[in-house]
Amino acid sequence: MNFPVNNRQPAYFDQDGGLLLAAVCYAARLHRLQRRKDAEKTPYINHPLEVAQLLWDGGVHRACVLAAAVLHDTLEDTSATEQQLTEHFGVQVTGWVKEVTDDKTLPKAVRKRLQIEHASLLSREAKLIKLADKISNITAIIETPPADWSLQRKREYLDWAQAVVDGLGEVNTRLLQQFHSILCRGRRVLAAAE
Repeated sequence: MNFPVNNRQPAYFDQDGGLLLAAVCYAARLHRLQRRKDAEKTPYINHPLEVAQLLWDGGVHRACVLAAAVLHDTLEDTSATEQQLTEHFGVQVTGWVKEVTDDKTLPKAVRKRLQIEHASLLSREAKLIKLADKISNITAIIETPPADWSLQRKREYLDWAQAVVDGLGEVNTRLLQQFHSILCRGRRVLAAAE
């Protein structure tokens, strides 16, 4: 499958969606064998697509930001390299993906702490992607939780996600409202399950 080389990110990509469609095809290919941790084992690609949809619904319509949202887990969870992303999608999109990518060589507790510490340092675009990612993940924990997660682990995830989002600042009012709404819903669901 061929993908466009887009080092300059021409303006027409924001108008015709070519960059976004290329990102969707690229991410779908890379995530094709991956599944979410829910009981139904839904295709992993649903998550990055949902992140992009959340951004769109939140008023973020730039194709390059939506493309980065679709690609946001490729460096962390697939065989994709930074060089490959840059060749296909340009420096800007790759930079945003790198900003939201955890270093998997670090212990999980350190990665989680660094997400909180680095939240305020992210670019506006990376903050938007991070915010939509947390909305998607909390929604999944509430509606289709991983089968082996205890109530305590779910509560800890919600607390951690809130700490990350608090560090992002006032990046997008609509998305922040949606985050706080789903967070409150999640807390109610977990309290009712006790």
